[in-house]
Amino acid sequence: MKNPEATTAALLYSPEAPSDEQRKRFEDFLTRTYPDRTITLTWKKDASLKGGFRLEVGSDVYDWSLQGRMEQLRRKIEALDVRQDVLPLMRQTVTSWEPSTRPEEIGTVLTVADDIATISGLQDAVYGEVLEFGNGIRGMVQELRPDELCCVLFGDNSGIEAGDPVRRTGKLAGMPVGDAFLGRVVDALGQPIDGGDAIQADAYYPIERPAPGIIDRQPVNKPMETGLLAIDALFPIGRGQRELIIGDRQTGKTAVALDTILNQKGKNVVCIYVAIGQKASSVALLTENLRRRGALDYCIVVNASASDSASLQYIAPYAGCSLGEYFMHQGRDVLIVYDDLSKHAIAYRALSLLLERSPGREAYPGDVFYLHSRLLERSAHLSDEKGGGSMTALPIIETQAGDVSAYIPTNVISITDGQLFLESNLFFSGQRPAVNVGLSVSRVGGDAQTKAMKKAAGAMRLDLAQYREMEVFTQFSSDLDETTKRQLTYGQGLMRLLRQKQYNPLSQHEQVITLVAALNHVLETIPVDQIKDVQHEMLAWFEQQDMALCQRIDSTGLLTDDDRQNIIDQARTFVNEYQKKGQ
Repeated sequence: MKNPEATTAALLYSPEAPSDEQRKRFEDFLTRTYPDRTITLTWKKDASLKGGFRLEVGSDVYDWSLQGRMEQLRRKIEALDVRQDVLPLMRQTVTSWEPSTRPEEIGTVLTVADDIATISGLQDAVYGEVLEFGNGIRGMVQELRPDELCCVLFGDNSGIEAGDPVRRTGKLAGMPVGDAFLGRVVDALGQPIDGGDAIQADAYYPIERPAPGIIDRQPVNKPMETGLLAIDALFPIGRGQRELIIGDRQTGKTAVALDTILNQKGKNVVCIYVAIGQKASSVALLTENLRRRGALDYCIVVNASASDSASLQYIAPYAGCSLGEYFMHQGRDVLIVYDDLSKHAIAYRALSLLLERSPGREAYPGDVFYLHSRLLERSAHLSDEKGGGSMTALPIIETQAGDVSAYIPTNVISITDGQLFLESNLFFSGQRPAVNVGLSVSRVGGDAQTKAMKKAAGAMRLDLAQYREMEVFTQFSSDLDETTKRQLTYGQGLMRLLRQKQYNPLSQHEQVITLVAALNHVLETIPVDQIKDVQHEMLAWFEQQDMALCQRIDSTGLLTDDDRQNIIDQARTFVNEYQKKGQ
C-alpha cells in the first residue's frame, strides 16, 4: 500500500521531451519498481545525452544513455577472470551483453577533509563497502548515520570536491591474493611498490572476515622455531599461536621477528611482514636483508609507511592477514609479523576522532580492543578437515619506559597466547635478544616443543630463576662461599649462552647440543667471556665428528638417553681438549 507522504520526484533527462506513450511507459515502470511510493515524473532537457536518457529516482540512477551503457560494458569486462585467455572472454562478453535495467545508486559528496569524505544519498551502502569517486579514487564505508555516511579514502583526496558523484561498487574492501605475491613488496591495497611487474592475482579475499570457529581448529602442538635459544628453550612458539613481542623502542623487537623469518628457510613456511607506520628506508633495509640472505623468495612484505595516509595504515594488517589466510586455506603454514600494532592503534585513533567517535581511556575509542582481537583471532591451526594449515602471528607493541600496564599493551597481552618482554636494561648491558625471563611467558608452553628440546631444556628456567634470586641477594656481599660462587658462575654462563648475534638463528640440533652440555655443567669451567667462542667451536666439532647425531635430532625431533649421554661425553672431551690447547 502506498504511503501518500512518501512522495518521490523522478527526473527524466533526455535531448527531447518524451511522447505521451513514452511518458506512460515510464510511469508504469516507476509504479512497478516503487510500489510503496508516489512518484512524480518531471522531464528536463539535456542535449549531452546522445542516443538515450537518464532517469533519477532519489539516489537511484538508470543511465540508458550511450555513455552509461558503455560504462556498464566496461565494468563487465573489468570483472572478467584475467587468469584465463582474456580475448575469447571479451569477445563472448561483447556478443552476449545486454544493458541492465537495474538502478545504479549514486551519492553526493557533502564534505571532504583529512582523508574522510561525508556522503549523502547511499541509503543501501553497507559497512566496509568500497565506494568509487568520479576521479577514480576509492574509499571504504567506515561510519553509517541516519542521513549520511562517512568514508575513509585510499588515495589523494585533492581531486574530490563537495558535490562530486559517488558510486557504490557492491564489493566489500578486499585484497588480491595469490602465489605470485611471494617475493614482492606491496602496499595495503595489494599494488606492487618494489618496481617490479604487475602481480597476477589468483583470488580476491575480503580484508575482514570471521575468525575460524572452535570446531574448525585443532590444538597448537607443532613448533614454530625461531632459531633463538632464549625463546625456543624457554618460551616455545607453536604453529597457530599468537605470541606478542613487547618492549621499548630500540630493544630488538623487529630483530627477533626478522631472525624468526630467516629461520624458516627451507621449512615450507610462508612469511608475511606487515610494516605499519615505519620509515620507508627501514622497510627497504629489512627487505634488502631478506633478499641478501635468500629469504625473500618465501616472504611477502606489506608496507603502509609513515608517509601513507592513516586509512592505509589502518587496513594494512587486515590486508596482510587476508594474504596469510589464502595460504593457510591451502594447507600451508604461515608466519605473519605485525610491526607494529601501537602505530596501528594510533592510525585508528586518528580516523576515529575525525569520524567524531568519543575517545575513552588514554584518548583511544572504546572499540580499539575489538580492532586487534578480530585481527589476531584469525590466526589459527586449522583442523585436518579444513586442510590443516596454520597462521602464526607475532604482533609487536612498543611500550613507553617499560610500562606494560598502558591501555594498548594490556589489550594485546590479554588477546595473545603469551608475550616476549624485551627489556632496555638487558639490551644495553649486551644481553641480546633482551628477553626478560621473568616477565615473558608462552601459554602454549611445552606442547609446542619437540621432545628433544623439551628433554634438553629440562630445568633451565628453574636454574635461571635461582640465579636471578641469588644475584640480587649477593650483589652487596663480598664474602661468598664456594658453592654460591659456583652457582653464580653457572648462572652467568647460562645467561651468556642465551646471547645470540642477529641473523644467526640456530638449528634444532645446535640448540639441543648447547643445552645438554650447559645444563649438565660441562661448560662450567669455561670463563664466562670465552663461553660463546667455545659454543661455536663445539658445535662445529660435533658436526664434523658426529653428523649422523645432528641429522637424527633435526629429522626426528627426538633425543634418546643414549644420544644425551653421548653429547655429554663428547662435549667433555671437547672441553678438555680446548683447555689443554689454551694452556
